[in-house]
Amino acid sequence: MAFQKPTGTQDLLPGTVEKWQYVEEKVRDISRRFNYREIRTPIFEQTELFVRGVGETTDVVEKEMYTFKDKGDRSMTLRPEGTAGVVRSFVENKLYGEPDVTKLYYVGPMFRYERPQAGRQRQFHQFGIEALGATDPAIDAEVIAMGYQLCVELGLKDVRVEVNSVGNASSRAAYRQRLLDFLLPMKDTLCKDCQSRIERNPLRVLDCKVDQDKFTDAPSILDSLDEECSTHFAKVQSYLNDMNVEFTLNSRLVRGLDYYTMTAFEFKAQGIGAIDTIGGGGRYNGLVGDLGGPDQPGIGFGMGLERIQLILEHQGIAADTSKPLDVYLIPLGEAAEREVTKQLFLLRQAGIAAERDYLNRKMKAQMKAADRLHTRYTAILGDDELERGEIALKAMATGEQRTVRLDELKDALI
Repeated sequence: MAFQKPTGTQDLLPGTVEKWQYVEEKVRDISRRFNYREIRTPIFEQTELFVRGVGETTDVVEKEMYTFKDKGDRSMTLRPEGTAGVVRSFVENKLYGEPDVTKLYYVGPMFRYERPQAGRQRQFHQFGIEALGATDPAIDAEVIAMGYQLCVELGLKDVRVEVNSVGNASSRAAYRQRLLDFLLPMKDTLCKDCQSRIERNPLRVLDCKVDQDKFTDAPSILDSLDEECSTHFAKVQSYLNDMNVEFTLNSRLVRGLDYYTMTAFEFKAQGIGAIDTIGGGGRYNGLVGDLGGPDQPGIGFGMGLERIQLILEHQGIAADTSKPLDVYLIPLGEAAEREVTKQLFLLRQAGIAAERDYLNRKMKAQMKAADRLHTRYTAILGDDELERGEIALKAMATGEQRTVRLDELKDALI
């Protein structure tokens, strides 16, 4: 029987995985510079964590979660997003006891059952950050600026940020009635999902991808913000302007998850058709308390690594993934074979990337193999050279060849 990978997943093969490593290295570097520390949470959690954290009326919970019963008859779910698990860990491990703002980042796979298409997989990967413990609008601006700067450093073209405020509980209550007055007359023309959500969570309707064109004249939530939310949002925009982070206001931006409060935002770049959103996030001031912790504010974002790769490819941006081999050792003779095996290990111990042939090929074929690996040097050792304690070192770029002592090979390469 021939096995195939599950629908909506992909194999990242050598030649491709280096492109991912390039992005991941950028992610880790920018996280270090912004003082975010890595956290790794389980790939599966109790289902209730995501129901309570993400929201019962979201597409994620209603349609897309991979949920199963374990042998203890407990309902478990493969994580569909990163924030709920990070906040659960923050509460469980009492990280809120730290004296400073808790700043965390994660990189890893997420799972959602949906129709696979370009930029959308059932197993996908996200980079995300979470900053917990501060309400200062400056941290909102920092989070947005960090995501923006990552896009810029990756070389993405036409990078832009859309921002909105979804208010606090009292602001949304005021806005809810205005939105209902707008939506109810058109209820029968909306998709089934929107019709079921109008009464339960009308803000979710604005996130519908089917009926977006019908909401052009919808009332703006920005007109319903109270003084606290208005002041906070104005300061966020002011800080972004100070940092020269380009952004536009999008009053219909509500994101797809229920835990967001106040600041919400998305990162976009020139993509393929409608595929231009790289990721997004927002503030979630009530989530820590909802998941059993103290009343601690938080803000964060998630970025899809598949989306980043797709847009990099579409924009013709070639990641610098070249990591040439330092040396390819070629033995000529039985005694030389043993010595090359020993030298190979010594060089690797010293941090030198080294390889040799294991297929008993002729010297010409081995030289071709060294060339395919973009090797900087070949080191050729025959039995005669071995007796003299020497080895021939050839620079592949120039063809220049010299003889060095075997016990000096490591230093010569360094």
